[in-house]
Amino acid sequence: MKHQIAQINIARMIGVNIDDPIMQEFVDNLDSVNELAESSPGFIWRIKDDSNNASSFNPYDDEQIIINISVWEDIESLEQFTYKTFHTDFLRRRREWFQKFGKASFAMWWIKEGHFPTVEEAVEKLAYFQLYGPSVSVFDFKERFSAPG
Repeated sequence: MKHQIAQINIARMIGVNIDDPIMQEFVDNLDSVNELAESSPGFIWRIKDDSNNASSFNPYDDEQIIINISVWEDIESLEQFTYKTFHTDFLRRRREWFQKFGKASFAMWWIKEGHFPTVEEAVEKLAYFQLYGPSVSVFDFKERFSAPG
């Protein structure tokens, strides 16, 4: 059975919610960044709502937290998109829109090909990572684990 990499990342906005004027430039670029992800080599899937983004999902019952969940063919594809595309510009500027989170805000894990994680599954993986750190079941770019098998 082939495996793919799933990831969750979350951020706490400086604005009171996604409609806060301080978030405008970030919001104005969401579609471009999402299109870039979807056209990137190795991209498979991302969670999205009817507005084509994930800003309406609120698993933490906190309007200041936004989430992103996606699936990629492998870690290298995700890493290429994250750190070597237009997306990197937004990572560098994240302090303009987001507060320091205080705990891990990113985690990835291997899933069987064809599986798409639910919001609940992804939140559980991140919570496990925040409590216990990297392991074969959930990890980050700094300490990676190979796909099962």
